[in-house]
Amino acid sequence: MREIVLDTETTGLDPLSGDRVVEIGCLELVNHVPTGGKYHVYLNPERDMPAEAERVHGLSAAFLADKPTFAQEVDAFLAFLGEDSKLVIHNAAFDMGFLNAELARLGRPALSGERAIDTVGMARRRFPGAPASLDALCRRFGIDNTARTLHGALLDAELLAEVYLELIGGRQPGLALGRVGGGAEAGDAPPPPPERPYREPRPHTPTDEELAAHAAFLARLKDPLWTRA
Repeated sequence: MREIVLDTETTGLDPLSGDRVVEIGCLELVNHVPTGGKYHVYLNPERDMPAEAERVHGLSAAFLADKPTFAQEVDAFLAFLGEDSKLVIHNAAFDMGFLNAELARLGRPALSGERAIDTVGMARRRFPGAPASLDALCRRFGIDNTARTLHGALLDAELLAEVYLELIGGRQPGLALGRVGGGAEAGDAPPPPPERPYREPRPHTPTDEELAAHAAFLARLKDPLWTRA
C-alpha cells in the first residue's frame, strides 16, 4: 500500500481570494514504511508575499522570484502522487483546497477528497479535547521537532510521517526517517544482531542404559492401556 505524506506552505489562508501555494513537500510510504522517496519544490506564486505569511514560513517574494510556477511543476507533482495513493495530510481540507484551486486554474481534475487521510481528525478521535497541532503531537509522541523554527513543507511532512505512524499504532523498531536539519538518514539499516557463541547440538538418541531403564520401568506397570485389545 502506497501513501504520500504531504504538506504545503501558502501566501495566506484562502485560495478563493487569490492566495497561492509556495512550497510542497511529500514523503512516500509503502506499507507504512518510508522508502526515501521525496518530492519537494518551492513555487513562484506570481503575486506578492504578505508579511504575516512570511513570518510563518520565512519564504520571501525575492526568494521565490526565480522558482518555477505551479504550472511548470504540475506534471512532476501529479506523477509523484500517483493515481490512487492515499494522501496523509494534517488538516487535509486546507491543503487539498489549495492544491485543487491550483489545479482548477490549469483546467486539471481535482484531487479526490476520498484520497485524503486527515491526521487532525485522527488525533482528535484518539485524544478528545487535547491539542492536535503538529507541534503538540510531536511532544505527545516524543518526536524531536527542534529543527522546526519555521513552518516548512518538507520538514513538516517528515514530522507528520512520524506522527502518523504513531497514530496508527506506533513506529516500527529501527525505523528512522531522514529529516531536514538533522537526524538519521532515510534507509539507514538497523544494527546487526550480536553474535552468539556456537553450541553443539543436543543429542536425541537414547543410550543403551537409558533404553534398559525405560524397559524396566514399563515392566513394573500393571495392565497398561496400550496392551489392551
